[in-house]
Amino acid sequence: MERRTFVKKSSMASLAFSALPLINLNSKAKKYKTALIGSGWWGMNILRFAIASGSSKVVALCDVDNRQLSSAMTEVNKLCSDNPKTYKDYRELLQKEKPEIVIVATPDHWHPLIAIAAVNAGAHVYVEKPIGHTIREGIAMVKAARDTGKVMQVGLHRHVSPHNMSGIEFLKSGKAGKIGMVRSFVHYGYHNSQPVPDAEVPEGLDWNMWCGPAPLVPYNPSMHPKGFRQFLNYANGQAGDWGVHWFDQILWWTEENYPKSVHSTGGRAVRNDNTDAPDHQIITFEFESFTATWEHRLFSANPTEKHNIGIYFYGTEGVFHMGWLDGWTFYPSNKNKEIIHQDHQLHEPDSQNIPELWADFMQSIENNKTPAADIQQGHYATNMSLLGMLSYKLGRSISWDGKKEIIHNDDEANKLLSRAYRDPWQYPV
Repeated sequence: MERRTFVKKSSMASLAFSALPLINLNSKAKKYKTALIGSGWWGMNILRFAIASGSSKVVALCDVDNRQLSSAMTEVNKLCSDNPKTYKDYRELLQKEKPEIVIVATPDHWHPLIAIAAVNAGAHVYVEKPIGHTIREGIAMVKAARDTGKVMQVGLHRHVSPHNMSGIEFLKSGKAGKIGMVRSFVHYGYHNSQPVPDAEVPEGLDWNMWCGPAPLVPYNPSMHPKGFRQFLNYANGQAGDWGVHWFDQILWWTEENYPKSVHSTGGRAVRNDNTDAPDHQIITFEFESFTATWEHRLFSANPTEKHNIGIYFYGTEGVFHMGWLDGWTFYPSNKNKEIIHQDHQLHEPDSQNIPELWADFMQSIENNKTPAADIQQGHYATNMSLLGMLSYKLGRSISWDGKKEIIHNDDEANKLLSRAYRDPWQYPV
């Protein structure tokens, strides 16, 4: 066996996994009236585990696309006997069904309005990341959760993933030494697509409602379903999608809540399609005690390095890689010490830890405690992506006052902390 042997499934992994709340599939506890708003791919990933947990009675499904709504209803009917009502307008759902739990799994630009309406209607909320499209929407979401006293959990399921938990414990214990730099990245090398022409709105899709408070543009098949993240009217590109997960990990490790300055460069050097998000980007975050970076490419993978995705923590005792499908690995500086590795423990489909996060959500509701991925934490993680995109759009560095949540001495930049909503929608306060 080689000297630098991988240590599989360390004792830390077992401790981390045993500390997670478990779902009781035969639970006789109270079933909460649960509604899913946004019944597509990821929304159904969440609802499947909500049903399996025994904690939810599904009372309603809501989607502006009848195709997704019909598919979701068919699956729910196979999974349980709840027979939920279907809606296209979340406001009607909240008024008529009065759910106790609302899952918000719409495109990003809808998260704030729906989550705020849900807690104001008396529901606890599980909202997908990123929590919104602009920073002041996040401020309003935190305020709504605190004002109503409702639990608002963000779908940062890596925050309860066993290898992420033990990896953060490893870093916090000092085993990697003093960390001076952190590099987060996603390099999957997606194939460049060709432009897709606009098309007639498919039957059963309310495109006006899909666009909602964001600009109304012609329907394009590359935008819906699932393609919206690369369109800046509705999302914030790769940093606003993948980046939020890794920014959450960085903030979890450091316990600093925000950077003091941000600078981003990037652009569209290769892609020539309908999207307008950067196909490559580098963001530098200066914190009080370390520097962090983000980088992505949408046109080239990472074959010359060991990992295509994750975070490198560079410490005085070695380099720690926090990954996804490859778990975590510590490469010690001392060549006489062995590499330490822990495999992932993920669920299918889509290699996630939604069951653990849902169980934590339910325990938070029942015990009136702060959830593992509370809205405040989701706000801080989302802010890092939004600040990076803000710097990218401005083409310059910004100095961030994280306590006041404003940009120092820059009126133009502060205007980008919010955006105008399309009538009749009102920006949340």
